[in-house]
Amino acid sequence: MKPMKLIAGAAAALAVSASVAAAGTTLKLAHAAPESDLQQTMSLFFKEQVEARTNGDVKVDIFPSGQLGNDAQMIDGSRSGIVDISMVGLNNYSGLMPESAAFTLPFMFPTRDAAYKVLDGEVGQSVLDGMAEFGLKGLGFPENGYRNMTNNRGPIKTPADVDGLQMRVNSSKALNDMFNALKANPQQIPVAELYTALETGVVDAQDHPIGVTLSFKFYEVQNYLSMTRHAYSPLALAMNLKKFEGLSADEQAVILEVAQEAVDLQRKLSIEKEDSMIAELESAGMTVNQDVDGAAFQAAITPVWDSFIEQNGDALVNAILEASK
Repeated sequence: MKPMKLIAGAAAALAVSASVAAAGTTLKLAHAAPESDLQQTMSLFFKEQVEARTNGDVKVDIFPSGQLGNDAQMIDGSRSGIVDISMVGLNNYSGLMPESAAFTLPFMFPTRDAAYKVLDGEVGQSVLDGMAEFGLKGLGFPENGYRNMTNNRGPIKTPADVDGLQMRVNSSKALNDMFNALKANPQQIPVAELYTALETGVVDAQDHPIGVTLSFKFYEVQNYLSMTRHAYSPLALAMNLKKFEGLSADEQAVILEVAQEAVDLQRKLSIEKEDSMIAELESAGMTVNQDVDGAAFQAAITPVWDSFIEQNGDALVNAILEASK
């Protein structure tokens, strides 16, 4: 009887082992944008390619629309392992990595090419590498795009047009300081609550890249879009470090390779679709103006740069400026 029990036990153990092997690894990828947003398009590409290139050994489940929490909660979840991969605005890392806020300083990047050169080079890699200290594997910088202001009062052409606006802002201290310098009344509100805040008049203005204004349907509660392009807004794609290290070397290589391809695709689509997205916002009833005095805005926000450098030093700012030449 004992040999039979041993054989039966071994068979059961092998069955469990085979079941675990067959199950493979499933990664939870979370972001805050609606399914109509390019963040979801990128996530679907990432899922498809990772699953195909690992022959299904690594699967990816996508949780859009903030299903797994707001930006801060998704970062915390990625650090703890509740979330495997998160895609959130880089500005949300300023609490963990204060110097990273240099990337979101107003008018830091004059062109997308300058931003890509910095983010994909040594300076950007140093920020991704620095995430390891917080239990994360930095995978890349997708883009939100250039932030533009919308409001219900009228076109914004000069700094004076911002004076007095009840402006929703994100967690970026630089952008909070910017709107304070422009004499707006900034209020931090999570993006998931912003539509209702605009609809009920808690705030009457906000700033986001074109794609976000469209995908979150802010055009339904905002009348004017002004192409201020006052800050380039990168996203950060990051994975729980232990989960990444638990993958095989081949699987890790696939994750890194596909992440870069997904970032490239999302950036390409962001550029290609911008004009059509603006046209769609106009068709929805928004008044769009391009005649913004960028030089006047840059002059008005000089104190924001001075304050950042005073608090964080100028090493990263200078590195970004040098790398973007």
